[in-house]
Amino acid sequence: MFTGIVEELGEVVAIENLGDASRFRLRGPLVTEDAKHGDSIAVNGVCLTVVETADGEFTADVMAETLNRSSLGALAAGARVNLERPMALGGRLGGHLVQGHVDGTGTLVERIPGEHWEIVKVALPAALSRYVVEKGSITVDGVSLTVVDAADDYFTISLIPTTLALTTLGLKKAGDPVNLEVDVLAKYVERLLGRGSAAGTDLRDLDEIKEMDR
Repeated sequence: MFTGIVEELGEVVAIENLGDASRFRLRGPLVTEDAKHGDSIAVNGVCLTVVETADGEFTADVMAETLNRSSLGALAAGARVNLERPMALGGRLGGHLVQGHVDGTGTLVERIPGEHWEIVKVALPAALSRYVVEKGSITVDGVSLTVVDAADDYFTISLIPTTLALTTLGLKKAGDPVNLEVDVLAKYVERLLGRGSAAGTDLRDLDEIKEMDR
């Protein structure tokens, strides 16, 4: 589990094509200082498993499913990436609950500079729009952000100087793909309400279920 607060701006050192998968070697001295085999590190919002670490670098195997569902397949050696270690139990939750399981990719449409911040417009797949609400949370390339405006086919976010300087969002241009992860709580609520509706559940049924759980 992650928080969407990027710890380090890392770099892709090399990518080895393994046919139906790829092995990434990435540089991240901060996130690897206590990492070991089997640990998780989020790369542009994608949760990857560490294979090995050495000299401030780590390798991770990326399956075809991940390459197909995220923008990692478009990366090349030299690309900058957002890196985050999993949250520690008992620590502060600075962003929101992030799984590192990308729901789809969007496209950066427009950047609107302001005096002290920048508004960024991102197009998103229609299937994800119902989970994006004004003032809600969304993860863009692993960065926990608050939605400013939400429409059927796009949303906007406001980026402060710190986010622009310390993450890849300051480097993205119009037309670039970004990884999107919507709030998992919204998906659970939708699933539960859908099942309840299909089964004819009403509020009295829910009250009875609560009593049985006590």
